[in-house]
Amino acid sequence: MRTEKSRKPPRPLDEETLRALVLRYVERYATSEGKLAAYLARKLRERGWAGERPADVEAIIQRFAELHYVDDRTFGEARARGLERRGYGARRIGQDLRAAGLAEDLRAEITDAVDTRGAAMAYARRKRFGPFAREAPDRAVRQKQFAAMLRAGHDARTAAEILDMRDVELDYE
Repeated sequence: MRTEKSRKPPRPLDEETLRALVLRYVERYATSEGKLAAYLARKLRERGWAGERPADVEAIIQRFAELHYVDDRTFGEARARGLERRGYGARRIGQDLRAAGLAEDLRAEITDAVDTRGAAMAYARRKRFGPFAREAPDRAVRQKQFAAMLRAGHDARTAAEILDMRDVELDYE
């Protein structure tokens, strides 16, 4: 009696199954061209290639971009808005977009549009820092809060301003 199920190895990919795999992926996930290329490279590594000529991953990605199934600008702007709402700063958003494979000029354009002060206030509200704290923190706690804001991608000046605030400004409520 076998204790483990023996599975057949998956069939190698061909042109048709690769396109179907890409279509299934882009209909399920919002993605960038860079993330899609990484996904395809991983699938080809896992399953292999059965075609006579090598897989033209770049052509497949370009075709899906032409059909607007993959759009780096739309993906980047949506991702940046979501991170900004959660309180992340421009530096952290830029790092996330770089990891997603967006081009440098597009990343810069998207991160320049980030409302740094609004994002810092959102982060402070979520973490109960600065004007949202129940009581004024001691020096050690304030340093930890300052470090957390820096890790979230905020610049030192904005982080210090927010942490030193005692009352919430009406603009950001």
